[in-house]
Amino acid sequence: MTDAVLQHPLWPDAAPARNDMPLPAAPPAAATRRNWIAVACAQHARRGCATPGAGYMQVCHGKVAPLQRIHPGDRVAYYAPTVTMGGKDRLQAFVSIGIVLPGAPYAFDMGGGFVPSRRDVAYVPAREAAIAPLLDALEFVDDRQRWGGKFRFGLFAISDHDMRLIAQAMQAELQLLHL
Repeated sequence: MTDAVLQHPLWPDAAPARNDMPLPAAPPAAATRRNWIAVACAQHARRGCATPGAGYMQVCHGKVAPLQRIHPGDRVAYYAPTVTMGGKDRLQAFVSIGIVLPGAPYAFDMGGGFVPSRRDVAYVPAREAAIAPLLDALEFVDDRQRWGGKFRFGLFAISDHDMRLIAQAMQAELQLLHL
């Protein structure tokens, strides 16, 4: 794994954040914004944020139930253990980060009989970041020797502290994520 692989922008023509990006406003004081890590191979996670203004997320092989735990305004960071699904091409990096947009999960026909559930996400410009340098600082890592266990769930909640660390490592603008 090279720095070049980890430092490529999420969008090939990534420029500073645009003013017309549909980012949700900060929630009212009474609302609670949650933070999530979603897991997918980099190839799939990158596909979800490839078109600015038309981002989406899918988790757990397209199941709807995990997406129903997520609410508009929540933050999501995608972690990719590998570059390709089922591949041996280890990446172990965060590849995208954004805010869940209003609307419920919906079915999307990808062809060939595969109709996964999705949620719309406003991804912010960021760079991919390896997880290894963050392991000692992340609160969700209970055991440094078995840090990857939680990723097997495909989607799990994390603290504001951890989302901030991830966003900083990805060089994402914290203001765009309401952090």
